[in-house]
Amino acid sequence: MSASVEPEVLSDDVVPAGRPWGKTIRRGEVLRIVDLHGKQAVDFLCYDAADPSDRYSAMNTVKVQGNVFVQKGTVLYSDRGNALFTVIEDTCGSHDTIAGCCSEVNNFLRYGVRNTPSCYANFLEILGRFGLGRN
Repeated sequence: MSASVEPEVLSDDVVPAGRPWGKTIRRGEVLRIVDLHGKQAVDFLCYDAADPSDRYSAMNTVKVQGNVFVQKGTVLYSDRGNALFTVIEDTCGSHDTIAGCCSEVNNFLRYGVRNTPSCYANFLEILGRFGLGRN
């Protein structure tokens, strides 16, 4: 895609803080994530739409890229080594792909608190809408 050509906007969704979002992104389409208010974390999962058993692998992405950070030019790889997404632009600069998302268990281990909202719960909620789960 030429840098001067803007992709057609197929959907423009504002996701409330602390809520999940999911959509099928087809080859050639562009997903743009914008942090509207600053200092927000976006926990991100992706799957092969044709075979959802093949999902994003932080380990494969790190091994192939030789870098733990996601940045412009990074290809996100699946468990089976398939390219799922390529980062074509990045205005933030440093995205950690190995720390994992927050969960009720991790929030207790880190902060000693229970029954907190978590990205893990959001993942399970949105995955359920696609007929997917933990595995």
